[in-house]
Amino acid sequence: MRRSTPHHHHEEYSVDNTNNNSSGSTSDNSPSDVVSDAPAHQAPPPLNQNDERSLGLITQLFEIAVAISVENLEEAHEMLLDLSHVASPYAPSCAERVVAYFARAMSSRVMNSWLGTCAPLTNHRALHAAFQAFNNVSPFIKFAHFTSNQAILEAFQRRSHVHIIDLDVMQGLQWPALFHILATRAEGPPQVRMTGMGSSMDLLVETGRQLSSFARRLGLPFEFHPIARKFGDVDASMVPLRRGETLAVHWMQHSLYDAVGTDWKAVRLLEELAPRVVTLVEQDVAHGPAGSFLDRFVGSLHYYSTLFDSLGAFLAPDDPGRHKVEHDLFFREINNVVAIGGPGRSGEEKFKHWRRELARSSFLQVPMSGNSMAQAQLILNMFPSVHGYSLVQGDGTLRLGWKDTGLFTASAWTSPASS
Repeated sequence: MRRSTPHHHHEEYSVDNTNNNSSGSTSDNSPSDVVSDAPAHQAPPPLNQNDERSLGLITQLFEIAVAISVENLEEAHEMLLDLSHVASPYAPSCAERVVAYFARAMSSRVMNSWLGTCAPLTNHRALHAAFQAFNNVSPFIKFAHFTSNQAILEAFQRRSHVHIIDLDVMQGLQWPALFHILATRAEGPPQVRMTGMGSSMDLLVETGRQLSSFARRLGLPFEFHPIARKFGDVDASMVPLRRGETLAVHWMQHSLYDAVGTDWKAVRLLEELAPRVVTLVEQDVAHGPAGSFLDRFVGSLHYYSTLFDSLGAFLAPDDPGRHKVEHDLFFREINNVVAIGGPGRSGEEKFKHWRRELARSSFLQVPMSGNSMAQAQLILNMFPSVHGYSLVQGDGTLRLGWKDTGLFTASAWTSPASS
């Protein structure tokens, strides 16, 4: 697979699980509470009173966006004060909840423009808990995990020593399912090493212990190496590679909630690593041309309105999991898309389609297989049938959306330098 690379011990913590007699536990996130995919194509009903109210709120929000786009910040600030009194993130209406969060984000943008500050601190535990909640109440995270696992599994066929690099491992929710399949291979389990990257060493060590415990229970030889840095700040010399390993890199695009990551360096890291497979999952937000706040606003409003609608279709307005996802995850993403464009920071570099960047860097696309499609369909079939999710296979990718809007796209790539 890869050439021999010297060991570099950068904040490394290793667990060797060749002893199969010890036991442990991890949270095995089996799919639950999920949905089948049947697009709804019905004529829209006449607007009722709630629809008219929602339309009025969205119109107000758009007027504020126009004011911000022409730097009329005083007027935008006054309109935002008015809107904040009438739009609530706890409302029964999905549209009103979206408007409330966008209004907060746009208020932050106005303040950033006045004060010259942006990029709030990240509460990593709250963010991880929000991802856990999103995984529990929606198929989107499971879709990303299962389709990526299938592509990695296919790349690891008949390989005895494998190495997974997760560019933002968080709690490692997706890996127990892959471990189980690898442990039960007809040709026997491979030696598995994982390098997990993230901002908190404490959380990385915790994730490593959970994954190690799960691997021991399966009899899967396993080592975990944490690198407590954002992957944009990592170069290949920090990754503990070994001769003869088959390398897979998983890149779940999280740039929408991370305002300060240097994602543009990630492609260079991938070029240096030359993995056999890169699994990439992106959020399909339309960002518009560079420097265009209004286009970015319109694209993100459509995207998050669709996401909020997908949750509201089968979760009550006061559902605590729904509120955690909307407040701790979606609002953070909205804030970074809308408010990040303060003085000296357009934010546009962060919000691009990385499939194009990989293609420009000579990576070759590996079409998502029929097995990946079957995995995605299996996930949808396990959710309540609300006839809204859509699954599309095309251009070598898999895209999961709500009704007619694509929300998450999974793709796989290989380096021409891999072996």
